[in-house]
Amino acid sequence: MVEKFLKRIYLTLTYIFLYAPILFLIIFSFNKEKNSSKWTGFTLKWYQALLNDDRILRALLYTVLVAVIASVISTILGTISSLGIYKMTGWKKKVMLNINYIPVLNPDIVTAISLMTLFLFVKLPFGLTTLILSHIAFCTPYVILSVLPKLTQLPEDLVKAALDLGATPSCALKKVILPQIKSGIFAGFLISFTMSIDDFVISFFNTGNGVSNLSIEIFSMARRGLSPVINALSTLMFITIFILLFLANGKSLLSKGGQK
Repeated sequence: MVEKFLKRIYLTLTYIFLYAPILFLIIFSFNKEKNSSKWTGFTLKWYQALLNDDRILRALLYTVLVAVIASVISTILGTISSLGIYKMTGWKKKVMLNINYIPVLNPDIVTAISLMTLFLFVKLPFGLTTLILSHIAFCTPYVILSVLPKLTQLPEDLVKAALDLGATPSCALKKVILPQIKSGIFAGFLISFTMSIDDFVISFFNTGNGVSNLSIEIFSMARRGLSPVINALSTLMFITIFILLFLANGKSLLSKGGQK
């Protein structure tokens, strides 16, 4: 009983440590005072200022655009790469896995400078294209790490049975393999999307003039003091993600209830 009680206290303190700053941010996004050190009254003026701030809205647009494009392409490339690695054997498979681990284990600064050097070498102008390409290169290994375990869990005779029953390789891939690993693919997409939105270092080194995502914009604002507009934007993003997670979990629970 004591051990279970201590575990619950530890879990509660962990959640408080994680979510108290977010709660603080949400509360002070409605604060009249620009300074977040004290509460002076309720207001919605920072949300109105957010809608009128073209710079922040442009950064948000670039952030979502890059995250969606990079995560979709990374998911496709990662899934195809996972299928190829899954079919490999011996030292070739080990080499490919170790190569895939390098961007994951490397500090972001190393990956960022390496990509920047590559773009300079091929004389590719820095801008939206280099930003998207760098995010694709950064996110793809995480998709592979998400999809590959699902492939290893597949019964070995499942695909052979489909081929024996007359399915073509493409049909077996579409009707048998992909439905079995779709949870890993979806998880890889979500990881890529999250990593892309959260990234700063790789974006900072591989973007160009006039192209700035939220992480770069917030970094540039932090040097002269953050505006409460950022609190309002962060609140809206948190609420949006919370609603999406709630709907996704609700749909999952309903489907499980229907199966029962």
